[in-house]
Amino acid sequence: MGVMLDTIGQLIAGYLQKEVPGYEPFTPSDPEHLRGVIEPGDVLLVEGNNRISGIIKYLTQSTWSHAALYVGPVDGAVEPDGEPHVLIEANVGEGVTSAPLSKYYPYHTRVCRPVGLSYEDRTTVCRYAINRIGFGYDTKNIVDLMRYLIPLPVPQRWRRRMIAFGSGDPTKIICSALIAQAFDAVRYPILPKITRAASRKARREILHIRDSSLYMPRDFDISPYFEIVKPTIVHGFDYTSLHWADKQKPLPEVAGEFGVFPSVESPTLVPEAIDQATPVPAAEVKTVPADAPESVDRPDKKVSEAA
Repeated sequence: MGVMLDTIGQLIAGYLQKEVPGYEPFTPSDPEHLRGVIEPGDVLLVEGNNRISGIIKYLTQSTWSHAALYVGPVDGAVEPDGEPHVLIEANVGEGVTSAPLSKYYPYHTRVCRPVGLSYEDRTTVCRYAINRIGFGYDTKNIVDLMRYLIPLPVPQRWRRRMIAFGSGDPTKIICSALIAQAFDAVRYPILPKITRAASRKARREILHIRDSSLYMPRDFDISPYFEIVKPTIVHGFDYTSLHWADKQKPLPEVAGEFGVFPSVESPTLVPEAIDQATPVPAAEVKTVPADAPESVDRPDKKVSEAA
C-alpha cells in the first residue's frame, strides 16, 4: 500500500511542480538588501508560483507556500558560476537539497529570525538541516493535499491535521517539517500548544511541542518567537530618495527649499545708540477728574492762581 501511494504521489508531484504562467510578485526581493541582512538560522518564506504553492496558500489562507532554512555556505555545494549554496529546503520530487539564495530573488519573500537563539544552538539547527540533505520528499503528503482539490465537508479545525498526514517514514520529509525538526532539536518554540494549569498558589503554562508534520510555512510568520526582518529598512530607509514613475519631483518653489515651514531669522537683541537729535520728552501732565475733592491739587486751579 505504501509503495502504491508513493508511486501515485510521484505522478502527482510532476503535475504539481509545473509553474503557473503569468506570475509576477507585487514586491520581489531586493537581492542586495536580502544578502546583507539574512543570517544563519533565519527562515526564508517564499510565495511560490507552481500548482502545489497555490494549493498550500489556499488551504492555509496565507501568502507563503514554501520555507527554507538559511545555513550559510554549504561545503562542496556551489553553482556553476561559483555562487555557494546557503539554503536547505525540501522540494517536491527532489527531497532535501541545498540551494543558492539567488534562486528566490524573483519571488516575494520574508525573513523570520529566531529571537535570542545562542550561537551554539544556532549552529546545531543549521547542522541538523545540512545532515538531512538527500532525504526524500514525503509524497504521501501530496496525496493528502490533492484531496482538497475536491471540496469536502471537513471542519476547518481539522484541516491542519489532515494536511499533515504523511507516510511516517523518517527519511521522507516536507519543507516546514524539516525546519520544525531542526528547531525542535534545541527545544526552540514555533507555535507550541499551551496548557494552562491553575492552582491556588500559582498559574503555570506547560509548552507541548507539536508534531513536526503539523507545521506550515505561515507558522513561522505568525509565531511570537520569530522576528520579522524587513531587508529594505534594517539599515535605514529614506523615502525621499525614491523616484516615482508617475510623478515628477515638485519644483523648489512648490516644495520649498527651506522646508514646509520656512524659518524666519529674529532680529539681534543689541542695545541701540541714543540719538542726540531726538527731543527730550515733555514733562508728564497729571490730570485729575472734575469731581475730585478740593484737597487734591488741581492743575487748573494752580493756573488760575498764577493769573
